[in-house]
Amino acid sequence: MKIGFDHTKYISEQSKFILERVNKCDKLYLEFGGKLLFDLHAKRVLPGFDENAKIKLLHSLKEKVEVIICVYSGDIERNKIRGDFGITYDMDVMRLIDDLREYDLLVNSVVITRYDDQPSTNVFINKLVNRNIKVYKHRATTGYPNDIETIVSENGYGKNPYIETSKPIVVVTGPGPGSGKLATCLSQLYHESKLGNIPEYSKFETFPVWNLPLKHPINTAYEAATVDLRDVNMIDPFHLEAYGEIAINYNRDIEAFPLLRRIIEKITGKESNYKSPTDMGVNRVKFGIFDDEVVKQASKQEIIRRYFKTACEVTKGYLDEETLELSNSILINNNLKIEDRKVVASAKEYMDIIRNEVSKCDIYSTLAIELPDGEIIRGRHSNIMDAPSSTILNAIKYLAKLDDSIHLISPTVLEPMLKLKSEIFKSKNSTLVLEEILLALSICAATDSVASKALEQLSFLKGSQAHCTTILSKNDDQTFRKLGIDITSDPIFPTENLYYNE
Repeated sequence: MKIGFDHTKYISEQSKFILERVNKCDKLYLEFGGKLLFDLHAKRVLPGFDENAKIKLLHSLKEKVEVIICVYSGDIERNKIRGDFGITYDMDVMRLIDDLREYDLLVNSVVITRYDDQPSTNVFINKLVNRNIKVYKHRATTGYPNDIETIVSENGYGKNPYIETSKPIVVVTGPGPGSGKLATCLSQLYHESKLGNIPEYSKFETFPVWNLPLKHPINTAYEAATVDLRDVNMIDPFHLEAYGEIAINYNRDIEAFPLLRRIIEKITGKESNYKSPTDMGVNRVKFGIFDDEVVKQASKQEIIRRYFKTACEVTKGYLDEETLELSNSILINNNLKIEDRKVVASAKEYMDIIRNEVSKCDIYSTLAIELPDGEIIRGRHSNIMDAPSSTILNAIKYLAKLDDSIHLISPTVLEPMLKLKSEIFKSKNSTLVLEEILLALSICAATDSVASKALEQLSFLKGSQAHCTTILSKNDDQTFRKLGIDITSDPIFPTENLYYNE
């Protein structure tokens, strides 16, 4: 894979800019937009970007940093799922706490935003308190968004409990958009000002990249990634008016800026230093890009991936047809076709072949994977294993330079596993999925040198591209993520079953 982004330079630039901000105030409340860890979108569109760059940056500043995690009570109540991990937001908060601790970062507390005494939220609060995690409850702000006098008063932000902090940089993050990060920052600014301190607010941004062109593929890929939120990149009119320079921001930040600036000026009692929403951001992404063409091509591929993801979400019922139309229009407007993703055509071609070769088959599912060296390997669904499993086995045989006819997994291991699923667990689908096949391979590797050689190749699959002709199960989807393979799927369920497709 070609690299187009300098991770080290980016970290240096971003750290320097944050420290410049904090040196001008007593306390910097730094809202983190996007994912704090495992930013796979950034990794895909910026080849060379470390998916954990943000938390590594914070680790380098750990003596100056503590973290507040926000989660919206409504997301807890309706069991909102974080798509990339397949876990609920409340579970993601606990995962995030564990991850932050691994990087020696101080977790100050969890803030439950727009709290309204919901039963499921109370259970979650009890879980945290019982594990010695401080929890603060912030109810909906009275008067928001139009009554500035009430918002910035004891009846507005003043009703929220003050979160005591000890470090000069307070990172405010959450499991996803709408978590209440901004409101928490503003509430803290209010309390800090009442105490006579000089607080400041900034936003750690990654996308859109403000100093790249509006229609640059990296910015368009951000629109494709947030199509469900209806985010639209725009020229920041406030920045243009203040400085005569074109800067790119997105609609929600631009629309919110006049109100946000008024609230901050009301809190601090002075004119804001920020003339535009772009001013508020800390975004040095462009300074890490050293090969623009590589980044452009990677971003175009991400636009196609996002189209497939949106199409699958529509088929599953999570998104509407209008969202898919918007995703398709982004594809068309950038002169892209789904066939521009090489593995798509290969997987579909192989499906046509097996349809003709196999007279009776419940599931016609094929998968193609493009390895880092450009080789494309294919596999298909069978009565023993699903298409992801057969393809991965074929791929590691290729990497290990083993003959394709070799069976890596002994029947003495496979047969009991199949029997367990069908006869003991009474599974409606006894076909082994990828995680099960890899576990079987690891068992064989203990006594079989050939299986061991193949198993060693799994790490070399990282960065591969893959496409499946049917929607993946949650289990297979997560296994591909753990292997570091970027997978897309056609928006077609593999069977007519309603429950067991999940």
